[in-house]
Amino acid sequence: MNKRKLGNSNVELPVIGLGCMGMSGGVYGNADRKESIATIHAAMEAGISLLDTGDFYLSGHNEMLVAEALQGKKREDAFIAVKFGVMRDPQGGFTGIDGRPEAVKNFLAMTLQRLNTDYIDLYQPARLDPNVPIEETIGAISDMVQAGYVRNIGLSEVGVDTIRRAHAVHPISWLQIEYSLFSRGIEQKILPVLRELGISLNPYGVLDRGLLSGKWTKERAVKPGDFRESSPRLRKGNLERNLELVEKLRKVAEERGVNVAQLAIAWVIGQGQDILPLIGARKQTQLEDALYAAEIDLSGAEVEVISTLFHPDEVAGDRYDEHQMALLDSEK
Repeated sequence: MNKRKLGNSNVELPVIGLGCMGMSGGVYGNADRKESIATIHAAMEAGISLLDTGDFYLSGHNEMLVAEALQGKKREDAFIAVKFGVMRDPQGGFTGIDGRPEAVKNFLAMTLQRLNTDYIDLYQPARLDPNVPIEETIGAISDMVQAGYVRNIGLSEVGVDTIRRAHAVHPISWLQIEYSLFSRGIEQKILPVLRELGISLNPYGVLDRGLLSGKWTKERAVKPGDFRESSPRLRKGNLERNLELVEKLRKVAEERGVNVAQLAIAWVIGQGQDILPLIGARKQTQLEDALYAAEIDLSGAEVEVISTLFHPDEVAGDRYDEHQMALLDSEK
């Protein structure tokens, strides 16, 4: 698999990474443990070393699942990225964000235990804590870099001012943020700043939680326990409009001899050599489209054609509900 340089580092990573969030229940409904582990193994065998997790994904379950999947493998064969800072209660509810320096080090200590490792390859706050200056949060992670517990620092869902302030404290390697044909808001301000500072883009949601898979229909119902129940883009009225846009993409995909998901992933990959997208596969069959897409070499002209299929403003609905949108520093 082709590799790309991680921003502000000497690390090279495969062009796509595996997002492990969906492998823990409470996100897309129930998940199959054996199939999840088999998917991680299949990804690594195919050359994917980047595994993305979070300490709050089912309150530590996801980290322990990744650790189980890595048993018997060389630690250096995996690049583990971890998000932290989201607080949860015993019922699984979300209670806030904590980016205090003492909390950072506490979160990290528990993550190292759950992952059964001596270091984390990339550590990042999942969201900006509005009550703690980003300089303090990044400063604490920088201390952990100096101590050898963390190797690279990332950010997630933050805006231009926060990126600059964080980068002034310690070089930032990537920004993890939603980016797809349906979510292109970063192109105007955020992406140019990342490129100015040498920071990679780590997109998630490249298939817009399945909407760009080409398999979603207006008759499809979201199962109980699936967080997409609150997705504005899947609500009646919005869904039908968005599926019309997907059909435009399908025509181009068929002409190219690929499917919609493969073309949507390839489009993100084709946006630049500084882009390292995550694919949230939790089944081996879902992984197949990503592996194929990584081999598609779109020309600049093809990328442009796909980019102009529809204007981003034509997409109906925000990427999160109103409450969650309000938590995103990247949207302010």
